Amino acid sequence: MQPYAEMSNEELLAVRKQLSAQYKEFQGKDLKLDMSRGKPSVEQLDLSMGMMDVLSSQDDLTCEDGTDCRNYGVLAGIKEAKEIIGDMMEVAPANIIIYGNSSLNVMFDTISRSMTHGVMGSTPWCKLDKVKFICIVPGYDRHFAITEYFGIEMVNVPMLESGPDMDMIEKLVAEDEAIKGIWCVPKYSNPTGNSYSDETVRRFARLKPAAPDFRIYWDNAYGVHHLYDHDQDHLIEILAECKRAGNPDLVYKFSSTSKISFPGSGIAAIATSRNNLEDIEKQLQYQTIGHDKVNQLRHVRYFGDIHGMVEHMRLHADILRPKFESVISILDRELGGLGIGEWTRPKGGYFISFNTIDGCAKDVVAKCKKAGLVMTKAGATYPYGKDPHDSNIRIAPSYPPLGDLILAMELFALCVKIVTIDKIIKNRQENPAPVQHTEAAAEQ
Repeated sequence: MQPYAEMSNEELLAVRKQLSAQYKEFQGKDLKLDMSRGKPSVEQLDLSMGMMDVLSSQDDLTCEDGTDCRNYGVLAGIKEAKEIIGDMMEVAPANIIIYGNSSLNVMFDTISRSMTHGVMGSTPWCKLDKVKFICIVPGYDRHFAITEYFGIEMVNVPMLESGPDMDMIEKLVAEDEAIKGIWCVPKYSNPTGNSYSDETVRRFARLKPAAPDFRIYWDNAYGVHHLYDHDQDHLIEILAECKRAGNPDLVYKFSSTSKISFPGSGIAAIATSRNNLEDIEKQLQYQTIGHDKVNQLRHVRYFGDIHGMVEHMRLHADILRPKFESVISILDRELGGLGIGEWTRPKGGYFISFNTIDGCAKDVVAKCKKAGLVMTKAGATYPYGKDPHDSNIRIAPSYPPLGDLILAMELFALCVKIVTIDKIIKNRQENPAPVQHTEAAAEQ
């Protein structure tokens, strides 16, 4: 296919006329398609229904060490849950605290505690003139919402294929004591689906921040969320790497079973150094007497061990893989060679990142909505919802049934084409090409 940029305005307008007719057909279908969030589908939720049957009123709800899961206590979580989550997070059970259902809640608490009480004896952030956080972009909107809520200034660093721009990060944290943290989704990153390279992880572990209370917020949300059995991304374990680098306290590592069991009633965890854990537990003892141990036990008895969890995730992959492959296939077929968009090809996780030419993302999302397709809001993958290029769109294939997803992506590709043609023609009108003068004309 001929790139749009090489076509004349007349050719583009002829193409647009055909595309407009197709768009009107979509509008006539009265579609109600939703790809706004990366939620598991009904079929995925059904995979975990057996979890509802592993405990009954006749069961013994006592742990191996004698803990009665029905009662108060066990602040850091039951031993069995720490073991299976430890295997999932690739860390020792002794370095874990098990929380409730949401890792986002744990991250919010961690920021809140730092604001009011500081980090391991440092000055509480609320008493400082300025607090900054590095945000890798495009990134996870809910991370950015937490720091925005607390009035923390966010500093953008671009995401590359190998992970974030580490040259920028190393310089920023070494020179600015106001920078207290960085948000990371290191494996199958939200929204690009890229994973950090070995070198990137090692450079993170060897950071030399100016602020002694600087922490890496390592949200390994998609640690076991592969699409393929053999073609998988692998990540160096950050806590062990930090310990080797002489920076054992540098990282808070977060994870949960939200997209493994039930998003509304999974279990979440933080893994970090013993020094950090003791600091967290000082606050936690005032916040709760213990999280839901019955739910922790339910997860342990359902999955059994990490092998049971891995097998369970293969079933998730069987549902997700055709959806991701359909999205990529449609984008390749409809937009490949036109020079009007770029998209990632992740091997796991929940998202595909799409970049339009500059200045088109908001219009594409709006045009999709007018025809019945709700996408993630353009700009959501940047702090404050401000994408400086107005180009990034997060595609979330997981929730719609496959038939609806295919329809949605055909509509999406159509909207990208129409909006891009309008943008190219507008740019040409506003910035006309200079008139080329021939030598003969110059002599006259």
